[in-house]
Amino acid sequence: MPPPLTNSMTLKRIHREVADLKREDLGAMTLSPSEDSLFLWKGTIPGPEGSVYEGGVFNVDVTLPADYPFSAPKVSFKTRIYHMNISDRGDICIDILKHNWSPALSLFKVMLSLSSLLTDPNPKDPLVSGIANQYITNRKAHDDTARQWTTLYAKPKALTKPSSKAMGKAKISASSTRSNPVLSETIEIIGSDDESPSIGRHKASRTVGTKRKRETRPSEGAELEFSDDEEALPSGSSKTASRASGGRVAASGSGRRVAPRLSNEVIVIEDD
Repeated sequence: MPPPLTNSMTLKRIHREVADLKREDLGAMTLSPSEDSLFLWKGTIPGPEGSVYEGGVFNVDVTLPADYPFSAPKVSFKTRIYHMNISDRGDICIDILKHNWSPALSLFKVMLSLSSLLTDPNPKDPLVSGIANQYITNRKAHDDTARQWTTLYAKPKALTKPSSKAMGKAKISASSTRSNPVLSETIEIIGSDDESPSIGRHKASRTVGTKRKRETRPSEGAELEFSDDEEALPSGSSKTASRASGGRVAASGSGRRVAPRLSNEVIVIEDD
């Protein structure tokens, strides 16, 4: 909302300055009215190169009076700065904002003057006398303190990024999780005479003639039993014997043949 007693000439002047700013080369400087009111402006001033404020970004607020441009705007620093002409509250001591103000000046020229003030402070008209005295008597200490304040209050905070090594570990971990899923499959060994495979079952057998493919040490106390009835099976059929936990695998009938059971092996006996 505009302040009371605002006339059309003031609003016209403000709109003209908004349009002029779009054509000006502000460089790294910014200046624009707030979304709430044309009489409240926000700006930023980068620390001039070669000055003790280099690398910093200083925020300023600008408040326009109801009779602007016939009265000077009120400008204040919102970012703390170690400067003899700027107080801890952000008040600024500069002539164009006091007795040297003219309606011919604009907000853009005010911002340029503030940037020049950072490069060339005015010890003859200080707002903070202690800083002015230090500037005159011990310039090195003054500059060191000004740089420290700039680093502490005005430099943008750097965004921390994870190291490439940590990112690599995260990628490897994620890749391992995707490429090594835990698979579980139940395989049932069919030992019946029916050679037709059942749905959802795997037939794990290998025809190797009448002898075992691999010879390993039989498990202690384990044995396999085969019935003579198997001789009646047609040629090419096979029997599969698999280890059962703590027990035996036996074919029904008499005249049994006993073979030692192999540890962790599947034995296939084919009848000629």
